[in-house]
Amino acid sequence: MIEFPNHSRSYDRTRRAVRFWGYDSAMEASFFVDEGALRRLQPDTRPDETGFLTAFDSNRDRICAAAAKVYVRGSRGSYDLLAAHF
Repeated sequence: MIEFPNHSRSYDRTRRAVRFWGYDSAMEASFFVDEGALRRLQPDTRPDETGFLTAFDSNRDRICAAAAKVYVRGSRGSYDLLAAHF
């Protein structure tokens, strides 16, 4: 079962997404929630790093729930969450 105890997150300008991490025992998985998904969750999101991080923080529980649904143990190192996941 994946858990999200680490509240660290960062904005990745190259991927235009907020990156965060989940843990399944000792295994770490990276998740990226793209700008489109963040705008779907919070339509008034400012289109800059601060705006996207704020939108992520405001919707963390919902984002982590979606991440848990797409996670498959040992399947891959990173997962992308898109607007369609919300």
